Amino acid sequence: MFKPADETGYNSPLEKVRMKTLAYGDKTLMVKFRLEATAKLPRHSHPHEQTGYLVSGRMELTVDERVYQVNPGDSWSISGGEEHSAVALEDAVAIEVFSPVREDYLP
Repeated sequence: MFKPADETGYNSPLEKVRMKTLAYGDKTLMVKFRLEATAKLPRHSHPHEQTGYLVSGRMELTVDERVYQVNPGDSWSISGGEEHSAVALEDAVAIEVFSPVREDYLP
């Protein structure tokens, strides 16, 4: 699969959060998130492993009980089943990869 870059195709699963599936295959799915300052991703878990990279902005990421200050260029990996949440401290862009594919994120 190849998809050229564009800024269309976003949806808003939560207030102040826009997301777009960039690409997916049989085992992985890549998503771009645009978070407005103060956006909150509530504490949750899912069976998918989640690996991310912060492109721009700043956010606070909580994994289980551990809190991380995330800056551009930082990355993370969250095991399936681990509880996590996030708050955008300023407008932010993150890229995340999920495995196995999140069926609910397929276009």
